[in-house]
Amino acid sequence: MSTNTEALKTNLGEAGTHLKQAASAAGEALKNAASAAGDEMKLGKVQVKSELADGALAGIGAAENIKAATGEQVDALMDKGRDLIDSAAELIRERPLAAFGVAFATGWIIAKLARSDK
Repeated sequence: MSTNTEALKTNLGEAGTHLKQAASAAGEALKNAASAAGDEMKLGKVQVKSELADGALAGIGAAENIKAATGEQVDALMDKGRDLIDSAAELIRERPLAAFGVAFATGWIIAKLARSDK
């Protein structure tokens, strides 16, 4: 099962590959232009356009997956945050006096630091 993030990475990789091939085709076309007739240049131009079109399509595919991939990442972070809050709540239920002590000490330290700045 492929996630949107994996699809995004695949599309971006494919876009990069096509752009690299387009550059390679362009370079090859320029080399051939020096020694070959205008027909070779036309063929290179067609290859460049083809690779750029394929690269654009892969880029569009990546753009379509950005929203879903971002949503997946946000959902994962929210789940981790909920787990952390649940863990803290469980710790407070198990040891209420220790939790109160830590909260009190933290408040006292913050108050001390705030007063020392003035």
